[in-house]
Amino acid sequence: MTDLYGAGRHERRPGRIVVGVSGSLGSLAALHRAVAEGRRTGAEILAVLAWLPPGGEHGYRLAPCPPLLATWQDDASARLREALDEAFGGAPAGVRLSAQVVRGDSGPALVHTADRAADLLVVGAGGGSLLRRGLRPSVTAHCVRHASCPVLAVPRPTLHRELEAIHRRTAWHLPATPAPGR
Repeated sequence: MTDLYGAGRHERRPGRIVVGVSGSLGSLAALHRAVAEGRRTGAEILAVLAWLPPGGEHGYRLAPCPPLLATWQDDASARLREALDEAFGGAPAGVRLSAQVVRGDSGPALVHTADRAADLLVVGAGGGSLLRRGLRPSVTAHCVRHASCPVLAVPRPTLHRELEAIHRRTAWHLPATPAPGR
């Protein structure tokens, strides 16, 4: 009898789950999903926050200042700790979680970190306005195009979308709720 579906085979140890964290609601949703996957599979979770010096790498090369660079890296580490605290109020139980701060653009940094075929890369599925997407490339799209491992794009939470809708309505001085019949 041929074993077509792998029943009876020894399961390999799962790869890592690399999750992009920025502190946004979308990245916190991705972090929660990564932890749920880690609990389910037993995989180690690596939370990654990518950062760039103000003005980008080109701006830093024009006027390098190593003490400022150390301060910016410390700030990025503090942002990552804050995001983990906001998401879980401390270390989540039942999973192995480590955190890493990477200097570089978010998309390439995440793809470079999740470099094993057995890894799973978890990112928030952004969204945002057309203007924002035009000015700043999509991290999710970059990861889907360039990753050498599976990518899980977690949609923005419903609450996030509702808050954005309320913000748009108040910015345009529209009623907070749509008129009946719409």
